[in-house]
Amino acid sequence: MMIDWNEYHKQVLEGIVEIGRNSPEIVRGYRMIGEAAKKTNLLDAKTRELIALAVAVSVQCDGCIVVHTDAALKNGATEEEIIEALGVAIQVKTGSALIYSTRVLDAMKAKSE
Repeated sequence: MMIDWNEYHKQVLEGIVEIGRNSPEIVRGYRMIGEAAKKTNLLDAKTRELIALAVAVSVQCDGCIVVHTDAALKNGATEEEIIEALGVAIQVKTGSALIYSTRVLDAMKAKSE
């Protein structure tokens, strides 16, 4: 394994507890956003966690990866479903590089004029 994810998960949670002790409003605000995001319950918990994993990979957040992998598995996500969600993240991330590449062409044309 690249990382001891169980130990890292423990460390992340300990860090959040420390932040909560020093500034409970920050953690309370974070939780409020999470609760608001699932208020309508149109997406089930597993689907929300699969989306969270795709976003976690896209923003390169190890803490998000470990927390949402745990939650996805607890909500019944299979390895195949997680890999499919990761495929979406890969597609969007490479797509954004392709689209942003057109900005380079645009800048080049502007500088060449």
